Amino acid sequence: MRFQQKSFIFIFILFIALAYRLPGLSLRPMHTDEAVHAVKFGALLEKNQYRYNPVEYHGPTLNYFTLIPARIAGVKSLARLNESILRIVPVFFGILLILLLYFLTPELGWRGVLWAALFTSLSPALIFYSRYYIQEILLLCFTFAVLVFGFRYLQNKKLIWAALTGISLGLMHATKETAIIAIASMAAAGVATYFLHSTFRQDVKTIRPGHILVAVFTALSVSFLFYSSFFSHPGGFVDSLLTYKNYLNRAGANPFHIHPWHYYFRLLLFFKNGPGPVWSEGFIVLFGILGAIFAFWPKKQGVKTPAFPKFIAFYTIFMTVIYCLIPYKTPWSMLGFLHGFILLAGFAVAELMRTLQTRFGKALLMTILLAGFLHLGWESRQLNFKWYDDPRNPYVYSHPRRDILDIPAALEKIAGNAPQGHDLYIQVICPNDDYWPLPWYLRKFRKVGWWNHVDMQEPSAPVILSSPQFEDDLLHKFYEIPTPGQRTLYVPLFDSRKELRPGIEIRGYVTNEIMTRYYR
Repeated sequence: MRFQQKSFIFIFILFIALAYRLPGLSLRPMHTDEAVHAVKFGALLEKNQYRYNPVEYHGPTLNYFTLIPARIAGVKSLARLNESILRIVPVFFGILLILLLYFLTPELGWRGVLWAALFTSLSPALIFYSRYYIQEILLLCFTFAVLVFGFRYLQNKKLIWAALTGISLGLMHATKETAIIAIASMAAAGVATYFLHSTFRQDVKTIRPGHILVAVFTALSVSFLFYSSFFSHPGGFVDSLLTYKNYLNRAGANPFHIHPWHYYFRLLLFFKNGPGPVWSEGFIVLFGILGAIFAFWPKKQGVKTPAFPKFIAFYTIFMTVIYCLIPYKTPWSMLGFLHGFILLAGFAVAELMRTLQTRFGKALLMTILLAGFLHLGWESRQLNFKWYDDPRNPYVYSHPRRDILDIPAALEKIAGNAPQGHDLYIQVICPNDDYWPLPWYLRKFRKVGWWNHVDMQEPSAPVILSSPQFEDDLLHKFYEIPTPGQRTLYVPLFDSRKELRPGIEIRGYVTNEIMTRYYR
């Protein structure tokens, strides 16, 4: 296959990836985590203020990289932000994840690179979270960059690759605390490969100490740059190291996120939640397992750097075991080892195409591949553009349904007619401050009060959003405390049940005057 043909196929695969990742970025309602990060970014956007919080929010890279599309779009306030501006950031890094494969031709071969690119482009999980405003795709991209640039350095010992490895490592650390799991898995995979592969052992022995210092220095510098908020808060870097105590204690504190060891395999291999299709990325996992087998196959492999498939096999195994053993589980956490399966799957297909001798065998393989990729493409279309907020989607996790959009729509309707406009006073009352993602959806309203209880001394706002458990307290405040003649009649704002998340209901109350005069 000529270089021009390979490049054309690679570019075509990139267009497939973009076709699944770019359209309808504002279609899915904002998840609580997305809304939290968006509001946190709003402070950076409006006031140029960011301070790393060692208890919440994770690392700063997501916030700072979001400044780029916001500036390009000319957006200077949280009120003017939209989902597309935010979610274009993970889209970019999801595409960069594919572009990085270009550097792995010695390790996977051109065919392995192309197949891995196609698996990456069509993976429903990778597509879903490449359209999700959280840190996971950024972390995955920076982790992969460490692997890519690290192996490039091992092959030629050029300083630029050592520096790029360090930069990527620093970005990993500046993105999310779970970077330490990937780093530990890389180290363990490196040790295992070192003892099993003589060429890899020789490559490691010829590493230049000066280049190690450059990699360490660049990693620390990049991490410090972000955590210190570009030198305005130096203590942020220290907090990034101290955070692991908070992180580990907090990880097991919420029973909602505690799942059995096989949780990720249920999501990936066979997921069915009520009526509807069975979802599965077993096609990727199956070829990934074949790739791990081929990595240790005694026969000659069709790659110039056979140590790499072994390393990725070890890395994927270690990552999978660690994440399965950790009781705290969220669907996006599995992306690290899923990507390992994808790399091995690309290697497996390339090796099968190389070793199969008969036309029938190759035709059968191509038929299986065509069916598998068509299925992945269909699943990705359904999960990202139809079932995007449905709990029957394996990657929808405590996610608002699309009817949450009725809440800001109703308030915008009132604001559009009332003289107060977006200065309309709104009270939000939820236990334990559990009102997310409403701060995102009410970002245009300038007078919003947030409460975790009904304050009997605070004058009632003309519009109130409240948890049902406070209904009795609100009725007492509305009708029993005021003296006769001063009572204000409140009526329901919504004519159907509204939920912040599945099972978390929110109710709306509005004065009868506003309802009759402005809600029309």
